[in-house]
Amino acid sequence: MAPVELDAAELRHLERAVELAAEALRAGDEPFGSVLVAADGKVLAEERNRVHSLGDHTRHPEFELARWATAHLTERERAEATVFTSGEHCPMCAAAHGWAGLGRIVYAHSSAQLTDWLAELDVPPPPVRCLAIQDVVPGLTVQGPVPALADRMRELHRGFRTAARRARS
Repeated sequence: MAPVELDAAELRHLERAVELAAEALRAGDEPFGSVLVAADGKVLAEERNRVHSLGDHTRHPEFELARWATAHLTERERAEATVFTSGEHCPMCAAAHGWAGLGRIVYAHSSAQLTDWLAELDVPPPPVRCLAIQDVVPGLTVQGPVPALADRMRELHRGFRTAARRARS
């Protein structure tokens, strides 16, 4: 896979998504974070995973941003916006993204990478199959993974799983 080329501003947005993922981890949630950015580069909204802290498996940051966008943006603004996210959208979030009519997605790590990392950690597969975003929303512009940030995300996921094992012991 060819390296993803981002300009400095785009890289900052993606790094912020990774920071939000680290924030989620510190709060006891799985490390995922996302930033919604307008066509002019203005940050519109950001969110982190809240699945465990709120006890709701639909509280993914990508899904929350899709909800926010439909409530606050016009159809055109949504189509021109970009979601910068720590991990490739799961099928639920990809569908929400598509139904909301959001534009481009840029992610730090792919679903395939996450699947491999979790298998290495002996984590059972999730109840919903991992799919590439384009398998859920054909024709959407998607860029990722970004290797330097994917490596950071791998360590955050390892940290979450290590903490979860300790909590069960």
